[in-house]
Amino acid sequence: MKRTIRTTALTVGALIGALGLPAGPAQADTTAPRVDLRVLVVSDGGPATDAIAAELDAAGTPYTKVDLTRSDRPAIDPGFLADTVDGRPRARFQAVVLPNDNPFAAGSSEMTALTAYEKTYAIPQVDAYTYARPQVGLQVPTSGGYSGSVDGTRAQVTAAGRSGPFGYLDGAVPFEDNSPTVGESYAYLSAPVAGADFTPYVQATVPGTTRQGSLVGEYRHDGRRELVVTFVYNQYQQQFRLLARGIVEWMTGGVHLGASRNYFAVHVDDVFAADDRWDTQLNCTPGDVDCAGGAGTPHPIRMTPADVDYATAWQNSHGFTLDLVYNGAGSVDQREDDNGADPLSDKLIADRDQFRWVNHTYSHAFLGCEQNVTVVPWTCQTNADGSTKWVSRATIDYEIATNRAWGQSVGLPLQTEELVTGEHSGLRILPQQPQDNPNLAPSLADDGVKWLASDNSRDPEQRQVGPATTLSRYPMNVFYNAGRTAEQVDEYNWLYSSRAQGGSGVCEDNPATTTCLPAPLNTATGYSDYIVPLETRIALGHVLSNDPKPHFIHQSNLAEDRIAYPVLNGVLDGYDALFAADTPVVNLRMKDIGTELQRRAAWKSAVQAGRITAYRIGDTVTVQSPGGTAVPATLPSGSTYVGNAFGTAYAGALSGWTASSGTALTFTLPASATAAPAVPAATATATAAPAPDTEVPTGVTEQVPYTPDS
Repeated sequence: MKRTIRTTALTVGALIGALGLPAGPAQADTTAPRVDLRVLVVSDGGPATDAIAAELDAAGTPYTKVDLTRSDRPAIDPGFLADTVDGRPRARFQAVVLPNDNPFAAGSSEMTALTAYEKTYAIPQVDAYTYARPQVGLQVPTSGGYSGSVDGTRAQVTAAGRSGPFGYLDGAVPFEDNSPTVGESYAYLSAPVAGADFTPYVQATVPGTTRQGSLVGEYRHDGRRELVVTFVYNQYQQQFRLLARGIVEWMTGGVHLGASRNYFAVHVDDVFAADDRWDTQLNCTPGDVDCAGGAGTPHPIRMTPADVDYATAWQNSHGFTLDLVYNGAGSVDQREDDNGADPLSDKLIADRDQFRWVNHTYSHAFLGCEQNVTVVPWTCQTNADGSTKWVSRATIDYEIATNRAWGQSVGLPLQTEELVTGEHSGLRILPQQPQDNPNLAPSLADDGVKWLASDNSRDPEQRQVGPATTLSRYPMNVFYNAGRTAEQVDEYNWLYSSRAQGGSGVCEDNPATTTCLPAPLNTATGYSDYIVPLETRIALGHVLSNDPKPHFIHQSNLAEDRIAYPVLNGVLDGYDALFAADTPVVNLRMKDIGTELQRRAAWKSAVQAGRITAYRIGDTVTVQSPGGTAVPATLPSGSTYVGNAFGTAYAGALSGWTASSGTALTFTLPASATAAPAVPAATATATAAPAPDTEVPTGVTEQVPYTPDS
């Protein structure tokens, strides 16, 4: 995809007159303009503007999108950009995002209107991806710079970036290089033009030299401010995810609706119980439904007291808390088999306050349809009339209530409204069980369950099941039936190798969702060299996407070779290397994650329905939202709400939710946030020649797949 960039002549006095607006910023709040807290995103259909829109969506920041590829789009004229409300001039957008510095044809009245609007109201402009050239304050790349691939480059935030909009980063901005055969990142690296008021925020070394070239920087000129981005990206790439927060903070001046944090939670299922082990000869799991006819001999995997000590020490060293999702029958059965002894349970119960605990049902029973496990894959049993045979309400009640009672009897600090059923059963499972067990919702009501886990790979959207709201969890590709690395790699090879390579061929049968390994992994090195980096990258991608959904593994992964820890270390240690201390990972428990997602859904619905009004006049921000819809906002440190402290500190700002009764909410900004940044006096500029096309490599238009399983 290529776009031609052009500039147009500016005649400032005529532009401001055309808008019908005051010639300069008002000097007092009584005449200060109203600036609506909404972003204008002008898209050319490319990945960069779409990535910024996705960031605004995720945070809950309202925006209006104008698609330049549509013939029925609105014209960007003075009336579209500004008007008057109650006698006060109103800027309808607090920031403008363009595909590049000027995506319009030469002499465009739309660029003329935008230029005048930005000058009049001190509205910043983001050039989502533009060519390095003097019109954006940079030398052309042929003047000692560079244009080309930056796959695998390690860029750096400058001192100005760290003291400014990118202060939440520790310094490094690594660029992805997920595929040696796909171009994923393209950039123009260049130094500022001599005399230009240009401040680099993120830069990288020009290949073959020691010179630095700007990737992200601020250009101040002609009474305007532009954030000039000279590398292309999509919403999934790590380099964008690292910089997205700073781009939004820069363009909004740190004052906007919506909030973004970096979340990570890990659920450990089947605690107290044992997990069946993968059989490397049979290529199935004896004791589970994938071994036809009950083949093989089960060899269960179960944690030991030493594994509990390791987990506690690991938590303490990382400032992180695991959620242990437990089955009480595992302890009861062990004591029955060993004359009342169960050192693992004794240790876990003694250390119970070190962890968070979640009900996983008493015996991990399957709570959907009654299964026919004589065939692989299993099927639902049916009644004489052909209807599905469902596990009864009494059985579901027993599994939930008995496990809760057992946990309370040993003093586990439970939140009784949280539940994870075994295998997320009871909920629909395609293709065998396309609907929820109709007995599940009444049982959830019987037992006071408000938050019910689902599997994000098959039930990703939050939904109601009776009184409960689902919370989808990300499955990590660290298998429940593996306690040792060799078992993990053997099963991985079986799943993701072709039949010709000795695998199951599942990857060949489902090419739309799964990619075959180019060759089976080495069982001695494949885990550390391939699986761990891959799973780390996927999980860290969720963390960097303002996504609070938890990940889940199993107690077997904390036993024996403790294969989960390399991935967890990769995520948390990798995160710490990228972010400043004021931007920690947020580690929430299940019900708090559910509440966060529920609030977001309500807010998104209100925004999409046009029921949110928000604006800033001077040092006051006013937000009107429907009663019962909490308002997310991000404001500078020192901001207050009705005279009291607002939100909590994160990434150098304050953010949080404020309950709304339907009346206007009023926030007060600190004095340091009320002055508009100084810009040079407005002057006319000459028409420039069209800029060279900006390159968009194949791999940047969508996420480069993580092989074998994206």
